Amino acid sequence: MKEINIGNQKRLMLVDDDPNLILLVKDYLEFRGYDVVTAENGREALEKLEEYLPDLMICDVMMPEMDGYTLVKQVRENPNTSWIPVLFLSAKGQSQDRVKGLSTGADVYIVKPFEPEELVAQVESSLKQTTRLIRHQNNGKDNRQKAHISQAIDLTPTELKVVQFLAQGLKNAQIADVMNVSQRTIESHVSNMLGKTGLNNRTELARWALESKKA
Repeated sequence: MKEINIGNQKRLMLVDDDPNLILLVKDYLEFRGYDVVTAENGREALEKLEEYLPDLMICDVMMPEMDGYTLVKQVRENPNTSWIPVLFLSAKGQSQDRVKGLSTGADVYIVKPFEPEELVAQVESSLKQTTRLIRHQNNGKDNRQKAHISQAIDLTPTELKVVQFLAQGLKNAQIADVMNVSQRTIESHVSNMLGKTGLNNRTELARWALESKKA
């Protein structure tokens, strides 16, 4: 239920239409200490990304409804998700397949069948690289951002209620139920607040609400 990541546990999204692989990989990753959410295809993954922002995605290439190429393309085009590292899993191991996968936007291309330890090693390596990049990008910028965001921001009474619910970890659909409005209305309020604050996603918005005593 919590959208805000508590502690050091990393959140992963596993996207594959093979239920046996999903079960095996999910169990293995959770045993290694990761929080894992799953999706059966790219379309379902995009829906879940609206509520669940993972630290990394593991994605099959060939899937029904929406394949991995299309999914990664849309992930990269969305500024809220473009930074998420993506590991492709595929039974297609030819050189041109790897090139296409990496050119599409994946960070790592793993050929099936694979050893679970190899997958975990790639996951850990990608997460460490992302952490280094974020620290580098934020070096010398965090204080300026906090100073800007800490200034008075004019939120409407409804936006204030929404951001308070976000800080409590409620999802958009849950907030919509509590406030007796449509989920699209809540998404619109969240989008407006992201524009006002200059933040990138609802997780940052919730954190800002807590730090600025809005919640």
